[in-house]
Amino acid sequence: MAADLKGDPAKVADRLRGLCSRREYCRSDIMKKALASLEGNVDEASGVVDILIEEKFIDDLRYATAFARDKASISGWGEAKIRYMLLSKGIPSETIDEALGEIDGGKASLRLQKLLENKARSLSDDPQKKLKLLRFALGRGYGYDEVRNVLDDLLNEK
Repeated sequence: MAADLKGDPAKVADRLRGLCSRREYCRSDIMKKALASLEGNVDEASGVVDILIEEKFIDDLRYATAFARDKASISGWGEAKIRYMLLSKGIPSETIDEALGEIDGGKASLRLQKLLENKARSLSDDPQKKLKLLRFALGRGYGYDEVRNVLDDLLNEK
């Protein structure tokens, strides 16, 4: 089926509409798919992407907001990691700032605390426990000050 779509912008646009109606995609993801389907023809691929944006099938703000919300609440990622991943997809910084504003800071802090509590249990007798917990949380994209505060509370409880 994909072979008969090669080179026909109208058919490629229809297929991409179907993809976009099932889940959110950003402009760069759809551009890659359009380029692959149109055998690398940048002008036709750009035209298809522009049509999908005009028809509201693609919206980078909507994508960034859904991505940030999912990664923060489900995956337990911090703001820095989410920002980095969205930047790598070509989302503008202003759009990312707006999407990150949608994340509930209180829930993110609670999520960090739960992540660190669970990780701390697995490191119960490790002499480098604090360092490993810090490194773990920073790798998840949380800020140093936020992690330090939660870590201090967590380690002083015990």
